[in-house]
Amino acid sequence: MTENVLTGRKVFFITASAFAVIIGVNVTMAFQAVSTFPGLETKNSYVASQSFDADRKAQLALSWDVSAEVTDDMLRLHILDSNGQPVRVASLDGTLGRSTHTRQDQTPTFEFDGTAYVAPAKLDPGNWNLRMSAVAEDGTEFHQRIVLYVKFAK
Repeated sequence: MTENVLTGRKVFFITASAFAVIIGVNVTMAFQAVSTFPGLETKNSYVASQSFDADRKAQLALSWDVSAEVTDDMLRLHILDSNGQPVRVASLDGTLGRSTHTRQDQTPTFEFDGTAYVAPAKLDPGNWNLRMSAVAEDGTEFHQRIVLYVKFAK
């Protein structure tokens, strides 16, 4: 009959195995984080910072209230003025995608229906970001990121 004796060698292998698992998981998670997140908000943050305050002031002067929703595979972007009336913009662009990767990014083609800007958007459930850029009739640029939550279909 052999006894199960806890020796120094066994303790070493148990400890080394535990650290190997921890390090392996950390390396895997770090690799996944770096390889899937684009991490780029602006190409040159210094250049963007030079006009940030003036751009922000001009954008706030528009007094727009912007919201978005997805229903029946249609993205509806509401841009309202300070009186709650729909705003017609000179141009509108946007990127619809996940915040963690760019694989599912879409570029919706918006059309104004009199109350909102609509575009087809078939989205999987979960969190989505709409990064929109609009130009007002007076030439003021407007940029905003809108977080959308798409629920599971019933």
